[in-house]
Amino acid sequence: MDRNAFTESLTKDGFPESVVVKREANAAMDVHVHPFEAKALILEGELNIRVDDDERVYRVGDVFHLPANQPHSERYGPDGVTYLVGRK
Repeated sequence: MDRNAFTESLTKDGFPESVVVKREANAAMDVHVHPFEAKALILEGELNIRVDDDERVYRVGDVFHLPANQPHSERYGPDGVTYLVGRK
């Protein structure tokens, strides 16, 4: 998905604003939750998200969606990751 289409989808889905997030190469976050729903478009690099026993890799152009309070862990690729995320 391209950035313009993604931004339009955020508006349509009721996400009030979006921010760009950058994470360092080869870093990780242990299991945690966010008090908000998140929908994000990968702009650069790659991101691995594990929910329960399911781990998925997201690369440039991919979109991930996490409900509020969903326990998950994150790992960032060898070049880190940059993503545009809407939160509500």
